[in-house]
Amino acid sequence: MTDLEAVKEGTRGMWSRGDYGRLAARIESAAREVVDGCAISAGQVVLDVAAGNGNAAVLAAREGAAVTASDLTPAMVELGRARTEGEGLDVEWTVADAEELPFEDERFDCATSVFGAMFAPRPDVVARELFRVVRPGNTVGMANWTPEGFNGRFFALGNRYAPPPPEDVPRPTDWGCEEIVRERFADLAGSILVEPRFVRWSFADAGEASRFFEETAGPSATLAEMLDDESRGRLREEFAELVDQFNSATDGSVEVDAEYLLVVARRRG
Repeated sequence: MTDLEAVKEGTRGMWSRGDYGRLAARIESAAREVVDGCAISAGQVVLDVAAGNGNAAVLAAREGAAVTASDLTPAMVELGRARTEGEGLDVEWTVADAEELPFEDERFDCATSVFGAMFAPRPDVVARELFRVVRPGNTVGMANWTPEGFNGRFFALGNRYAPPPPEDVPRPTDWGCEEIVRERFADLAGSILVEPRFVRWSFADAGEASRFFEETAGPSATLAEMLDDESRGRLREEFAELVDQFNSATDGSVEVDAEYLLVVARRRG
């Protein structure tokens, strides 16, 4: 059986690295889709799970919601707290595991997770927790990278160079498969809306794209430092080939639409 605490400690370590704020700025559009999809508005009580530095939390707070944001990684919580304090937003931040949320049943009107809870090792536990803390008739919203989209393929590429993940831990990108999401939420949700969406990655060229992810995404930064020069070079070459497969630009620059799944589910009454 997988040592879950070791997996989570590795996650904390990886996501403590890199300039995450730069990455978060590029994916904020997905948080807007989740906040709008869940119809978050003033007066609601909202939880952002695996919040990173708080894209969804910030947008919900700007709408006038009372927001709590949580993340497994203390460094992320500190980034998020500094961000919301800097913007004068009243967001309560706490270190918390998506598989063991420290909140009472039915506390929130909405729980969101944007490219966050999908990485927890036990998806069925995550699903139960997200719905447990939401009041009946209210919403759970997620944005999850799809396996065949650019980011899903990027993760698969990195996994070929990284130590193998535990065999009994499902792929995070399974959360980007409609049939799997519906199966995981079947006994929890009265209705489930699932729609494909895209995040646009724009760079001067593939080299800039590679450097960006190595500098901002904790797992990419960790992997790049772990590899020897030869392996790192091969990874970058394969990454450039992947970019070329998805690139819609024809002038040497990079314009990639990375697919994710928008999920808005309503808890059974």
